[in-house]
Amino acid sequence: MMDLQVFTLLALLPGLQCLPTSFQNLQQSGRNQTSIRFLAVGDWGGVPYPPYITPVERATAQEMGKAAEKMGADFVLSLGDNFYYTGVDSVDSPRFQETFEHVYTAESLNIPWYVLAGNHDHAGNVQAQIDYSHKSDRWRFPSFYYELNFRIPNTKRTLTIIMLDTVMMCGNSNDFADEQPRGPLNSMDAEQQFAWLQKRMARSKADFLLVAGHYPVWSVSEHGPTQCLLKRLRPLLVKHKATAYLCGHDHNLQYLHESDVGYVVSGAGNFLDPDTRHWHHVPKNTLKFFTGQASTLGGFVHAEVAKDKMTLTFLQAKGTSLYRTVLPRRDIDDEDGDRDMD
Repeated sequence: MMDLQVFTLLALLPGLQCLPTSFQNLQQSGRNQTSIRFLAVGDWGGVPYPPYITPVERATAQEMGKAAEKMGADFVLSLGDNFYYTGVDSVDSPRFQETFEHVYTAESLNIPWYVLAGNHDHAGNVQAQIDYSHKSDRWRFPSFYYELNFRIPNTKRTLTIIMLDTVMMCGNSNDFADEQPRGPLNSMDAEQQFAWLQKRMARSKADFLLVAGHYPVWSVSEHGPTQCLLKRLRPLLVKHKATAYLCGHDHNLQYLHESDVGYVVSGAGNFLDPDTRHWHHVPKNTLKFFTGQASTLGGFVHAEVAKDKMTLTFLQAKGTSLYRTVLPRRDIDDEDGDRDMD
């Protein structure tokens, strides 16, 4: 059985330095594996009243289990809005059981879930979600923002995933009153996260560099492009040749490709929204795929990162693939690809 080695560089609370943890081993399947596989799903957070889940969440969870079994999955990226509508109030909230543990029950989903917070989570106690990491074997939420580094098995390639708190960066948004974040609650925290992100991206020699957050950079749906991220994050993604940015927030599946960066919206884990009011607010010809139709029953993304390419497959809860695209390894100067993670 091959081990997938991963170490996590945590962004600790404001004012503290980031310290690396020790290497961890994630157990992979019994094959001689040469890739990392994961699922990405956002906005899966049920409802705050019985039965605490939606039909879309249930259907999506069931199909995630099947996809993880058939296509393989080493972990899940949870892209925010983990608990509707106001997050959780404490680490002992029954919502962790009602909307998470009792829903994603497939053995193939008994893998690490790397979590970040969305705007609805920030309406409650995000620290309680972080603390739940100590109570769950699979819930991994070490800090508001953090970095994950992986070695792709049986290759010299590496994968880095930077998990952001875009609500801390840009501010919360009231989905029922206005669509754009209203500015960070604490500008010092926001600037510290941006500075940390800039440093991490500038130093990265990973063969595949992914950034994940809740708010979209580009989106054609209800919330549209996030102006704060267009101004502050997009230039970093382009400058440092990020492979892709993954997010949720809009309740559908989208893929856009702009300035050699892939933009994945995977927010169909609990609700579906076919809204395309911002269709003309993204650069021409950048939108490659969109669906938010109720007939899909929900959806998520499967990613496979191999030696020289990353394959993204958009899946509907009905059980079929809707769209697939391939992204290349980062073109940063290195002859043999045996790169220093630091």
